[in-house]
Amino acid sequence: MNRRKFVKNLSYASALGYLNTLPISAMFSQEVFRLTILHTNDVHSRLDPFPMDGSRNAGQGGAAKRAALIDTIRAEGNQVLLLDSGDIFQGTPYFNMFGGEIEMKVMSDMGYDAATIGNHDFDAGIEGLKKQMPHANFPFVISNYVLEDTPLHDSILPYKTWQYGNIKIGIYGLGIELRGLVPESLYGNTVYQDPIQAAKKHEKILSEELGCHYVICLSHLGYQYRGNKISDVILANQTQHTDLILGGHTHTFMDEPRVEKNLNDHPVIINQTGWAGILLGRIDLFFEKGKVRKAQKGGNLLIR
Repeated sequence: MNRRKFVKNLSYASALGYLNTLPISAMFSQEVFRLTILHTNDVHSRLDPFPMDGSRNAGQGGAAKRAALIDTIRAEGNQVLLLDSGDIFQGTPYFNMFGGEIEMKVMSDMGYDAATIGNHDFDAGIEGLKKQMPHANFPFVISNYVLEDTPLHDSILPYKTWQYGNIKIGIYGLGIELRGLVPESLYGNTVYQDPIQAAKKHEKILSEELGCHYVICLSHLGYQYRGNKISDVILANQTQHTDLILGGHTHTFMDEPRVEKNLNDHPVIINQTGWAGILLGRIDLFFEKGKVRKAQKGGNLLIR
């Protein structure tokens, strides 16, 4: 679908129509726990809406409108998990002037629960990223960067879990290879590890050792490439316990979440929200108590 046509036609109602596998009666049953996952990626310091200059993005995005939409969804009364897939920094004078402080504070005020690291989050150097961590009241999660010999050694988690009654959710993060993409002086002694192997290791920890009922990957690998470069689609096909991949890096505007099959022939949902905070991703999960039955409805909501 043409991107302009897609964004023009997006609406809140249509965005919630995808991937539903539970009957309507079950969705409203008191025996079903509902978790709403909201997500962004590649916001790139876009705190203000695009100017009303007649361009295709005119008036779209903006942190205040995103926060208002998040508050509206939270007011529905479901548990909400708010996540970001990296490249929080770089793209407007806010970053140039404040080095990422404003972005971290705004995300904290919105109540983000976790984020991963994108390549542009190193644009002020690894020391610059470390400097902004105290302004984030949410954890950063990444599983395939070894950070032991860097200033971030005590600031990043390999994974994170949340417990909602008898339902446990697990999240891990994956970053793109920095060599050749980011000057070595900016990422320092960060060691990149193969994301597929890191994913297999951490999804197994979350699913088998920690008993998570649903496993999410915050990915900054990119949606899909020509050839065999590791991407979200390849990741979905080569893992076993990952249920949802929330992607970034390629600025992909998706008209609906994509469903791939994993090594066990089970469905894996992939979604990405373009860039610049124009869209807010939404995935609704329904867990039937005792059976951990789950269904997904999802789509991307235009912020305007």
